[in-house]
Amino acid sequence: MIWFKPVEIAQLKQIGENTLSSHLGIELLEIGADFIKAKMPVDERTKQPYGILHGGASVALAETIGSYGSHLIIDSSKYMSVGLEINANHIRKADSGFVTGVAKPIHIGKSTHIWGIEIINEKGLLICVSRLTVAIISKKD
Repeated sequence: MIWFKPVEIAQLKQIGENTLSSHLGIELLEIGADFIKAKMPVDERTKQPYGILHGGASVALAETIGSYGSHLIIDSSKYMSVGLEINANHIRKADSGFVTGVAKPIHIGKSTHIWGIEIINEKGLLICVSRLTVAIISKKD
């Protein structure tokens, strides 16, 4: 297990209350030994004018779960995990239902973490692949 200390999904849900992730309907589903999984609705909150999932919503899902992952790896009483860089390739459209993202670490260093995130639709088809770099900074600075 890669996490700093055991955590329950309910604890992370509290952190996400009244934030972008709660506004978009992002729901944490599972914390595994080395991954985090969450889902997001494809609805009026997350669609673009053509009626399909907005790429920015996919990026928000990816950054949310990758950032949660980094938060769980560090001692959050001393450090913060903040997004440094994110990229995304949008593979196919989604126009209804939910998309599910899974974040897994690619690199866990002292000052940076890199996460690979895959987002799939309800049929298991790849919608988006993303890579997130997170900076680990001291709360004292």
